[in-house]
Amino acid sequence: MAEKANVGPAGAAGRAPSADRPDMVRNVVLVGHSGAGKTTLVEALLAATGTVPRPGRVEEGTTVSDFDEVEVRQQRSVNLSLAPAVHNGIKINLLDTPGYADFVGDLRAGLRAADAALFVVSAVDGVDGLTRMLWEECGLVGMPRAVVITKIDHHRADFDEVLASCQDAFGDGVAPLYLPVDGRGLLGLLSQRFLDYSGGARTEREPDQEQLALIEQYRGDLIEGIIQESEDETLMDRYLSGESIDTKILIDDLEKAVARASFHPVLATAPGTGMIELLEIITQGFPSPLEHPLPEITTIDGKAVTDVTGDPDGPLVAEVVKTTSDPYVGRISLVRVFSGTLRPDMAVHVSGHGLADRGHEDHDVDERIGGLSSPLGKTQRPVPKCVAGDICAIAKLSRAETGDTLSDRERPLLMRSWDMPDPLLPVAIRARSKADEDKLSQALARLVAEDPTLRLENNPETRQLVLWCMGEAHADVLLDRMSRRYGVEVERVPLRVPLRETFGGRAQGMGRNVKQTGGHGQYAICHIEVEPLPSGGGLEFVDKIVGGVVPRQFIPSVEKGVRAQMERGVLAGYPVVDIRVTLYDGKAHSVDSSDMAFQIAGQLALKEAAGKVPTLLLEPVDEVSVLVSDEFVGAVMSDLSARRGRVLGSEPAGAGRTLVRAEVPELEITRYAVDLRSMSHGTGTFHRDFLRYEPLPAHLADKVAASAEH
Repeated sequence: MAEKANVGPAGAAGRAPSADRPDMVRNVVLVGHSGAGKTTLVEALLAATGTVPRPGRVEEGTTVSDFDEVEVRQQRSVNLSLAPAVHNGIKINLLDTPGYADFVGDLRAGLRAADAALFVVSAVDGVDGLTRMLWEECGLVGMPRAVVITKIDHHRADFDEVLASCQDAFGDGVAPLYLPVDGRGLLGLLSQRFLDYSGGARTEREPDQEQLALIEQYRGDLIEGIIQESEDETLMDRYLSGESIDTKILIDDLEKAVARASFHPVLATAPGTGMIELLEIITQGFPSPLEHPLPEITTIDGKAVTDVTGDPDGPLVAEVVKTTSDPYVGRISLVRVFSGTLRPDMAVHVSGHGLADRGHEDHDVDERIGGLSSPLGKTQRPVPKCVAGDICAIAKLSRAETGDTLSDRERPLLMRSWDMPDPLLPVAIRARSKADEDKLSQALARLVAEDPTLRLENNPETRQLVLWCMGEAHADVLLDRMSRRYGVEVERVPLRVPLRETFGGRAQGMGRNVKQTGGHGQYAICHIEVEPLPSGGGLEFVDKIVGGVVPRQFIPSVEKGVRAQMERGVLAGYPVVDIRVTLYDGKAHSVDSSDMAFQIAGQLALKEAAGKVPTLLLEPVDEVSVLVSDEFVGAVMSDLSARRGRVLGSEPAGAGRTLVRAEVPELEITRYAVDLRSMSHGTGTFHRDFLRYEPLPAHLADKVAASAEH
C-alpha cells in the first residue's frame, strides 16, 4: 500500500482478463449517492490500468458502465454493471451501482457479488443519509470498506469538511492516508512524500515546510489508529515511548485491519489523480474471495452445508446476481461463482426460492449453460472458464433468474437469498392498443425476470394491471424499457383502491322478473330483507320461505343472483359485503319459472333494497410501520395524522432510528413511498399490511359515487 508507480498491464478492451485462482481476484462494489462520481471513478481506474485508452464522460454518454439508453439519456446509473481490470497481476471486478434510491435492488445485488466496498463521497456534496445507512449495513456483515472523496479539483471542494462529516457519519476507524494539495497532488501520510500530479504523470518529491506541517497534523492520528488495530500489543507502548515505527510494519498492519473491516482508509481523487493509490488499496488491502465469508448455503431441503470453502476444485456454487435482456443476444445472466469452476456447455442445477411460482413443479430444474464471457460494460468478451471468486456472464440461461443458485446436478445446493426491499409504489397501466396488449404479457414477464424489486399484480377487484415499483424514477425506467426494448406502448391510468359497499340500515326489496312473450317466458318474484352485519360478516343468506311459494330448487338461484349483484355493487361498482339477506316470500310459475329467472329476480331485489337506505362505502385500512431517523419522527407523525391516520405509538429501533406504527387508509398512502423518501431525505422505509375495512368519510364517499355516475 506504499506509493508505487508501477501499474501492471490490463487486458485491452477486446481481450478479457482471466483469473486462475481466487486469491488473484478482488470484487469491489462502488457505493454512494447519485452524482458522487462513481461512474467517473470507474472510468479513471479503467484508464489507469490500461483497460481503456482514455476515460469516457458521463455527460457525453461514452462511459463503459453507463451504456443503457436510459442511462445515457438521464446521465445517471440505473443498472448494476461490471468492469474488470488488472493491476499488478490482480484481476479487479469493479461493480458500478446506481446511487438513486429507486434502484436499490441493483445496489444490493452489487453488495452480494462483492467482497469489499468503496464508499464514494463528493468533496462538494458530502455524505447523505442513505450512504450512512448503507455503511451501517455493511458494518453489520463485516464488509471491508474504504472511503474515496472525489472531485477534489472542484472549485467548491472542501476536503477537510467532508472528511470530518465522513468521520462523524461512519464512526471509528475512518482516517485519511493521503491529503490533497491545491489540486496539484497528494501528500502521503505514511511515506511523508509529495505525489505531484500537476504534470500529468505522477512524480515523487520531498514535501516543503508547509506540507510537512500538514503531514504532522494528520499523521499522528493515522498511526495511532493503525496501531490500535495491530495484533502486536507492544507496538503502542513503543510508539508512545517515542520509538519510530517502521513504515513497512505500519503498512502491513494497515492492510490486515482493512481486510478484516476494522479500519477504513480515506483517499482523495480527481480525474487523473489518486488512481495508483486507490489501486494499491484495492489489491493489497481488500480481501480476496478466499478471505471473505461465504453466504449461507443449504441443501435443497434446507439442511446446512459447511464443507464449501470457495475452492475452484470444490462443488459448484454460483449465484445469478443480475439478469438483463439484449435485443440481439437475448437473456444475459451476471453470475458470481462462490465455489467450483464454471465452464462452457456445462450442465448445472438451478435452484431458486421462487421457481415454483414461475410454473415449475419443484423448486429446482436442470439446464445446460452456453458460452461464458467477461463483460466490460456492454461488450461481452469470451472466457474459457470462471473460477471460484470470479464474476462472469452467461448468455441464454433461460430458466435461472436473479437470486437463483447454480450448482452441480449431482449435488444441488441453495444459497440464502439476499434481502430485497418491498416495492411499495403502485402504478396502474394499460396497453395503448390491441397490438400492444398482445405483446404486453411477454414484455412484463421479461421485466419481472430482470428486476426482483418489481412486482406485478393483476388485481381482480379493480380489474387493473398494477406495477409495484420502488419509486417514480423506477417506474419511468420500466415503462421506457417496455417501449424501447420490447416495443410495447403502455400508459398510466389512475389507480383504483379496492373499496367495498355495504348497507347502512335494514331495507326490503322485491325482485320481479316477469316477461310473457310468445312461447317460453320468464317468471320469478322474490321478496328479501337486507340488514347490515358487523365487519367481516360477508354474506349470510337466510331462507324463510313457507308453503313452497318459491320452489326449493329455485332458492339457491335467488342466492346466486344476490351474490352476483353483490360482486357488481349497488352504488359505485364496488363489491357489497357484510349483509344478511333473508328470502321470505315470492311467486313462481309452473312453466315459465327457471333458475336464470330467479337469479335475475334476486339481483333486482337487492338493487331495489339498496335504493331505500343509505349505502356506505368502505375503504381498506393498512397497518403501517415506518422506520425513520430520529430527526424526522415528528414530521412523519404529523404527516401520518394529516393522511387520516391514527398514530399508535413509536419505539426506538437503535442506530439513531425510530419505528413509528400507525393505521392509515390505503387511499392516503398510494404515493407514500415517494413522499416518505422526500420527507426523510431518503432514510425512511416503511411496511404495510392490510388490517380491515372502515366506512369512508361522507365527503369522500360522495366524490366516489359522483365519479361512478359519470
